[in-house]
Amino acid sequence: MPPTFEIVYRFDPTGRHTPDPPADPAAARHRLEAGNHEFAVLLDPRTAGETRRVVRFDADDLGLPGEDGSAPAQQPFAAVLGCADARVPTEMVFGQGCNDLFVVRVAGNVLGSECLGSLDYALANLGAHLKLVVVLGHSRCGAVTAAVDSFLDPARYLAFAPSHPLRAVVDRLLVPVRAAHLAVEATWGVAAAMKPGYRRALIEVAVGLNAALTAATLRQEFRDQLGPGLEIVYGVYDLLTRQVGVPVGVPGESRFTPGLVSPPTDLTGFDHLGIAIATSPPVRDLLRG
Repeated sequence: MPPTFEIVYRFDPTGRHTPDPPADPAAARHRLEAGNHEFAVLLDPRTAGETRRVVRFDADDLGLPGEDGSAPAQQPFAAVLGCADARVPTEMVFGQGCNDLFVVRVAGNVLGSECLGSLDYALANLGAHLKLVVVLGHSRCGAVTAAVDSFLDPARYLAFAPSHPLRAVVDRLLVPVRAAHLAVEATWGVAAAMKPGYRRALIEVAVGLNAALTAATLRQEFRDQLGPGLEIVYGVYDLLTRQVGVPVGVPGESRFTPGLVSPPTDLTGFDHLGIAIATSPPVRDLLRG
């Protein structure tokens, strides 16, 4: 029998019960990773009985007015650029509550000017509270799937031609899709394109490369604002395991390397990352199956 679980958001008016803000980027990353781990194990079939996850918040974080009638201050410790996919509820995925995260969501977590402007606002106006910028991709992404299908069959791209907004999303994803194709070909040979699982394998490799490329782009855009107090990292949310991690081939790891990591710093690093994702167990199973 599958376990039952509750996610409880609790406000106690008798005092402050939320944890102190993370002191540095490493502490912010740890808090997000720990929150994701707690969320992921809620549906673990090995969990017996009922599981409860309590997320505490304070009145000012929820938006209740102060004694002077003022609105609460915005004080997130991390900004997250994620996909608009309804299956990836960002605060829930990371186990965070109100006013913890500054969330920007768009199909395919692509970095258009509006999303870049939103993150620029966060870095310029949220001050020392902000410790981390996260790019969050996810497995089986519909936007990446559309870009992969356009890459494999250019005639399908014509379906997006009449719509500039849709075309803009697909266009931004074709670079990581092309990079994923080269990584799979370098790893498995030209014949990989004839495998039944090639399309799905290409999607998963492109998802990881897209998140890493976006994070690297943000690091370049905001290079003058980064330092010991602010870092940019990325990860991929697996819809089946509910874990955030990096889908790379690592001995002893069955599917994922959990956690958030820094993006590559050069083209060689991206080449290595593409091959690492292309050799991961999920991609290997798709191409061998």
